[in-house]
Amino acid sequence: MASSAAGTISTKISQYTLERANRTRLLIENCYAQALAQCHEREKRLQKLEEKMEMEGLSESEKVVRRQVHMAKETDFLRLKRTRLTVADFTSLKVIGRGAFGEVRLVQKIDTGHVYAMKILRKTEMLEKEQTAHVRAERDILSEADCEWVVKMYFSFQDPLNLYLVMEFLPGGDMMTLLIKKDTLSEDATKFYIAEAALAIQAIHNLNFIHRDIKPDNLLLDSKLTTTFQGHIKLSDFGLCTGLKKAHRTEYYRNWPSQLPKDFVTKPLGSKRKAETWKRNRRAIAYSTVGTPDYIAPEIFQPNGYTKACDWWSLGVIMYEMLIGYPPFCSETPQETYRKVINWKQTLLFPPEMPISIDAKTTIKKFCSEPEHRLGHSDGVEELKTCQFFRGIDWNNIRKCPAPIRVDVKSIDDTSNFDEFPDADLRIPSAITKFCLFPSVNYFKNSFFFPLITNRMLVRLSSSLAIEENSQIILIGDLMD
Repeated sequence: MASSAAGTISTKISQYTLERANRTRLLIENCYAQALAQCHEREKRLQKLEEKMEMEGLSESEKVVRRQVHMAKETDFLRLKRTRLTVADFTSLKVIGRGAFGEVRLVQKIDTGHVYAMKILRKTEMLEKEQTAHVRAERDILSEADCEWVVKMYFSFQDPLNLYLVMEFLPGGDMMTLLIKKDTLSEDATKFYIAEAALAIQAIHNLNFIHRDIKPDNLLLDSKLTTTFQGHIKLSDFGLCTGLKKAHRTEYYRNWPSQLPKDFVTKPLGSKRKAETWKRNRRAIAYSTVGTPDYIAPEIFQPNGYTKACDWWSLGVIMYEMLIGYPPFCSETPQETYRKVINWKQTLLFPPEMPISIDAKTTIKKFCSEPEHRLGHSDGVEELKTCQFFRGIDWNNIRKCPAPIRVDVKSIDDTSNFDEFPDADLRIPSAITKFCLFPSVNYFKNSFFFPLITNRMLVRLSSSLAIEENSQIILIGDLMD
């Protein structure tokens, strides 16, 4: 009797054990899913090779040679996938950026000498701010958006302390730096950069992603030594570093008053003073943990939700800044900026001492309008192509055209277009250093919270490159293990 009663008593499983079991299940499922996907990709590459050889009318002996070259590349590809990367595989050259959750370093891969930008994200702070979902969003975009408008990612790995994303290094700097140097841009230059930014936004919208953090800091400028077409835009920061500041999490604003002060109209700041204040504080704002709501669409602050149209609002704000010298809602404090964004119908003003064309003003107003009437809301970039302001833009070949402002670099590791961080330690912060300092601390406890960021080098083989006889394997980031 007692034994039967004991048999009916169920063993209570702790929540911690259940969570670990669930994560283990996800890891196993993900592992097999990726194995099947890679198998299908190999079959497609082989099929594409066979089709190309048939089109070229190769003899059987030539086909055999092509197949052998192809299989050798596939073998090299699999070998590379099994390679484990750590921070020891890179030499830190310089710190080129800092954010609320980590930093960006210019690094050089020791075995190849190639130069990259490495994002280092602290796990503890990501967990504290509950931002692991944003890490996965960044992974998804970078792995899917293999196009010329998005910054490429080449490798990813982790250690017990940090996540590491090894990205394409663009020595041209960002649009924020360019605007600080130039104050304002001509309408022709503005038209060019806004058109390129619109194509970049459209590229991620086509993947069903919303950026939500479009601003000059995240518009990087290409300046490769290997091409004459320099100074073109690429989009970056999809929810990491600066995109995870408190100012970009809407709950930060919930207790802020949204009403404008009664003396708003009677106490406006002059354009010159606004521009000076904005330029003086711009870099400090970019690196703070609070940030600025200047570029955020008003509907993001509302409880009714938002659509892809929020990114087109941000583009209108950037266009205003390019032509006027500061964003339309800039203020002395983030709280006041927030109030102005919410009440944009009253606060979107154009200073008379900074005249711009009617077409430019109309375009900005179309960007900064109600979501359902906003330029780009319905048909995306196609709506911009019919806009009078953008007449003369060769949308299909814009990236082949010279940029209006040339960005020159002296070498592949030239950082003259980035901020200086003289107090930065050149050593990459990693778990090895921490273990030496605090050997009794268990830093491995956070590793399990990031099951989809793997601890090895991840690569994707382009099918178009795999079948070329004399081509080399190009490593393109894929954060899906």
